[in-house]
Amino acid sequence: MARVLTSSDFQDPDTVALAQRLLGCTLASRQPDGTVVRRRIVETEAYHGHDDLASHAARGRTPRNEPMFSAGGIWYVYLCYGIHEMLNLVTGPAGFPAAILLRGIEGAVGPGRLTRALGIDRRLNTRPASLQSGLWMEADESLPATRHQILATPRVGVDYAGPAWSSRPWRFLIPPAGEAGPASQSKPRRPGSRRRPPPS
Repeated sequence: MARVLTSSDFQDPDTVALAQRLLGCTLASRQPDGTVVRRRIVETEAYHGHDDLASHAARGRTPRNEPMFSAGGIWYVYLCYGIHEMLNLVTGPAGFPAAILLRGIEGAVGPGRLTRALGIDRRLNTRPASLQSGLWMEADESLPATRHQILATPRVGVDYAGPAWSSRPWRFLIPPAGEAGPASQSKPRRPGSRRRPPPS
């Protein structure tokens, strides 16, 4: 089995760099019947610190965003629009709110599709990203993401954060294994549409 990533791998204070390094790693999920589904991560999005106006932490510490203030290595799962479960990996040192939204895996591009494909919901919120919780990451030394493969774009649906933050190229994609071009991107919202700001 490939090396299982541990909390020490997730406590890099450079959230943006870590979001790129997770590309090509494997997201592994133990299913109710005991089988393990493994999918390569092809799309991530970084949220970094109190000052990031696109982040849930921008409005301060609340019961909802409390997991973001933990030391890196736990899951932050929340419901978006009352429909989509969104899977985030908390990163960095304790007390500094940072997380990486997992936006796509091979075969399920888009954060809502990702969680549906693997049966992920808020029961995993605050649980460790480890074998213990049944959802973990593995390093894939045979298919590492290389810098020339990575496409960086602005984050999706965060116009409410203002141009200085919504335009930052903190969304990262790679092609699925065996493909030379960019990954099939999760679709940006249509021009002029605005995702609602995260509630406190």
